[in-house]
Amino acid sequence: MFGSIGMPELVIILVIALVIFGPRKLPELGRSLGKSLGEFKRASNELRNTLEEEVRVEEQRDQKAKLQEEQASAISSAAPITPDSSGAPVTDESSEPTISRTNIGTSA
Repeated sequence: MFGSIGMPELVIILVIALVIFGPRKLPELGRSLGKSLGEFKRASNELRNTLEEEVRVEEQRDQKAKLQEEQASAISSAAPITPDSSGAPVTDESSEPTISRTNIGTSA
């Protein structure tokens, strides 16, 4: 429970504290010690939560950068589109064929 401090050692420490501080001050010291430990625990939890949030934000930035890098490499590896003499875009011969839409049978 207390590591290497056993029950006899704890009793000796409490007796020494009672002799030094007296019976009136001992409960007050116990309360102030409890409050201090509670504040320390809250502060350490807040620090841990802040650090976890920063790590989470950094991971999101890394994922976003990786995604943008993948998109950029996908765009750069796509077939280049060059206009022909009439100005219509023409894809590279080695790329996959594309399907174009035409308006057939539309009435006005």
